[in-house]
Amino acid sequence: MAVREVLTYPDPVLKTVCAPAQASPGNVDTERVIADLLDTMGSFDHCVGLAAPQIGETVRIAVVDITDHPKAKDPHGLMVLVNPRVVHRSEGSKVSREGCLSLPDLTANVRRPRKATVEFLDGQKGFEMNQVQLAGFEARCVLHEIDHLDGILFLDRVASITDDLFRRQTYK
Repeated sequence: MAVREVLTYPDPVLKTVCAPAQASPGNVDTERVIADLLDTMGSFDHCVGLAAPQIGETVRIAVVDITDHPKAKDPHGLMVLVNPRVVHRSEGSKVSREGCLSLPDLTANVRRPRKATVEFLDGQKGFEMNQVQLAGFEARCVLHEIDHLDGILFLDRVASITDDLFRRQTYK
């Protein structure tokens, strides 16, 4: 549909807890948000996920695709997550660097579970219920996008602003 502007911090929409999306085939609003998320994500090199509030929509929809990322191990491909819910998080966690289009000048060390199970209505399959078990980088990406739907930015998960927050490096 359209490539949309990505909101940046401190836009208050990014701190909004999103409402459930109306998930039914033919719902024009939900399908428009999904199409705009996919178009917008595709317009950025190396973007692996985007959530509806990042384009100004306060509904629980996110898209993730780590397929071509070097850290991808057995990815699920493109996931269109409508009303996602984390049903299980592993007890083991890992600290890794994260970035975000809504905080374009920063990256940070963030602790997240190594594995997670997420349940969602699949926006690619007629909004049928789907459940996926995620691990590693893919789990990190999906949990990052679900955080957006709950009004949480990766800055909120940083243990130490002094030690774990960094200016994004630019490469030529």
